Formats: sequence, C-alpha cells, structure tokens
Amino acid sequence: MKSSKRLASVITLAFAATAVLGAAGAHAQTALDDIMKAKEIKIAIPTDFPPYGMVGTDLKPQGLDVEMAGYIAQKLGVKVELVPVTSANRIAYLQTKKADLVISTLGKNPDREKVIDFTIAYSPFFQAVFGPKSLNVKSFADLSGKTISVTRAALEDQELTKVAPAGADIKRFEDNNTTVSAYTAGQVQLIATGASVAGNMMAKNPQLNTEYKLLLSDSPNFIGVAKGEDKLRMKVNEVIAEAKKNGDLDKIAIKWLGRPAGNLPQ
Repeated sequence: MKSSKRLASVITLAFAATAVLGAAGAHAQTALDDIMKAKEIKIAIPTDFPPYGMVGTDLKPQGLDVEMAGYIAQKLGVKVELVPVTSANRIAYLQTKKADLVISTLGKNPDREKVIDFTIAYSPFFQAVFGPKSLNVKSFADLSGKTISVTRAALEDQELTKVAPAGADIKRFEDNNTTVSAYTAGQVQLIATGASVAGNMMAKNPQLNTEYKLLLSDSPNFIGVAKGEDKLRMKVNEVIAEAKKNGDLDKIAIKWLGRPAGNLPQ
C-alpha cells in the first residue's frame, strides 16, 4: 500500500513538473504572437552611434540599424516603435520586455549568449581604411608613399600594421579624436578607423568626400532576441535570409557604410 501511494505521488509530481515546464515553454514563445496581435513591434535602436543610429536634422532617428528595424516591421506587416538605447542598457531592455528585438550594433559572444539569443547576422561592423574619392587606393600596395592616421594600439592599428607595405607612412595618435582631426585637417591623406568613427566623421565633414577604401577586419552585427523566443527569432531569420538573397541587405549597407553587407555568418 505504501509503495502504491509512493508511486502515485511520484507520478503526480512528474505530471506536475511536466505541466510547469510546458507552461514555461508556452509562455516563452508568446513574443511573436503578441506582436502580430498588437500589430506593433518594439525595437531597440542606437541614436548615438553613427552611421548605425543617430538623430537626424529633423530630430528623428536614422541610420543602418534604424532602417533595418523599419524593414523588419514592414516585412512582418506591423508598425514599429523605435526604442532608443545605449550600449549599457540594450540587453536589459530585451530581458525586461521593454523591447522585442535589439538592433544596435550587437556583436555575439559566449557571455551574451547565456542571457539572450541571436538571429543570423544582418550587417557588417568593421575597421577599414578611408580616404577621399580623388585618391586612388584599390589595394594595400597602394598605401605605399601615403600617410595614414590611426589610433595607437587600437584594433585597426594592429590590423594595418600587418598589411601595410614598407613604404606606408603610418601616423599614430593617442585617441580617436586626434586621429580624426589629423585627417580632417589634411595632415594625412588617409585614416584607418572603425565604421562608426568614420561614419560620424563623414557626416560632419561632407566636403572631404571621404569613402571606404580597404577592409582591415570584420565583426558582424546580430539582432538580439529574448532567451527562448525561438518563434520570433526564426521569423526574423527568414526576413534577414530573404533580404540577403534579394540584395536588400547589400543596398542598406552601401547606403550607410559605403560597402555591401557581403558574406555574413549564420
């Protein structure tokens, strides 16, 4: 009798545990349904990180990440609510459901993967050599005889040092502002820096006609999704994959970064 009661208790507990897990699993998959029901998606975007996100002259957010947010909403057939975030709080906004997605130059790493999930990559984030359109630079060999500003010990300094020919004159400065100032003041012919620094510089100095020249390193951006929201993640993956296939990702990247999105990782 005692054994039968004990067995019944175990079975009851097992069913209860299964029900709890099932409920948790069901609850974890509500984001996409909620979005489609409300006909609106909340997407966290940057407003202080050009060319991915900044405030335009009309005081409205603009940039690659902002455009990507609107693109995804359009493909889902819903309105978009743009939620400005910073690098420090963007993941917290996702975890506390203040945002359904985070499109904010988010790189993927093991620590972040413990607390949120990621879609496939949607855009490049890179370090590169930039310079005026009038200057012919098609390969690293063309850097010979050219002066290039770079921030000392930054990733772009390390990568440039690996590939620059012996004849390149690399001018190293202590911070990004000084590196940029050297280029905008005409003290050097080229600048090696990150896409965001370059984007900000080009926006403020359109008269220089600066363009992307040579890639130094690439570290793509991914869209952040709340942990366990696989239905939403897979749906966004479908949108990104189709945009990659039909060329829309390349068009957006060329518009804001001056180069195609290229071969992005899954």
